[in-house]
Amino acid sequence: MNAKSGSMVGLQRPDGQRLEGYLALPERPDGAPAVVVIQEWWGLNGQIRGVANRLAQSGYLALVPDLYRGKVTVEEEEAHHLMEGLNFGDAASQDIAAAVAYLKQRITKVAVLGFCMGGALALLALGQNADLSAGVVWYGLPPLEYIQASRIKVPVLGHWGTQDAFFSIKSVDALETKLAESGVHAQFHRYLAHHAFANETAIGHGRIAGTQYDPQWAQLAWDRTFTFLGRTLWA
Repeated sequence: MNAKSGSMVGLQRPDGQRLEGYLALPERPDGAPAVVVIQEWWGLNGQIRGVANRLAQSGYLALVPDLYRGKVTVEEEEAHHLMEGLNFGDAASQDIAAAVAYLKQRITKVAVLGFCMGGALALLALGQNADLSAGVVWYGLPPLEYIQASRIKVPVLGHWGTQDAFFSIKSVDALETKLAESGVHAQFHRYLAHHAFANETAIGHGRIAGTQYDPQWAQLAWDRTFTFLGRTLWA
């Protein structure tokens, strides 16, 4: 399935402030369900645009809110600085909500999908936004006490690396227990992989220690993701 080229669009937060986002459209956008894609700590870069394009090529509207307001980096120190400067609560309750509201003007069912920092934000957003229909979390979670599990009423899919040096598998087990105790329908998959195993740029010279792209695990995780989205979003 072909996709139209993506473009930047204006979004309005519940508090009235504005931001931009990258919108990728499928070849036939009318009636297609939608996915809000949440960036890693690098910003709204080419790789995360590629994720949105991949979703669009599979028939989904995909929107990436620009959480850093135009700032993008390839340097680990700067990425850490940008992430530290981000108000996670505000991003989850306002920026992601703005993206959801934009998509809800066109379609009923909207999922949220995030990687690393974006995975943590996706979990926060799921507990704050009743307009979401599903969530996909890729190797990222916030402190458990910030997750409002009792308010998550939609299915959640999680992809985790057992060799992840940034988010331990023990914390993933604790998250799974917390969600189960609150009655959340969550399906977690664990892979013999490192952090960022689905990021095709996490390979070779210059990559961060502890991250490693794994094409086989990435493909399996994406296959599971599209099965999950198909089951939860398509009427």
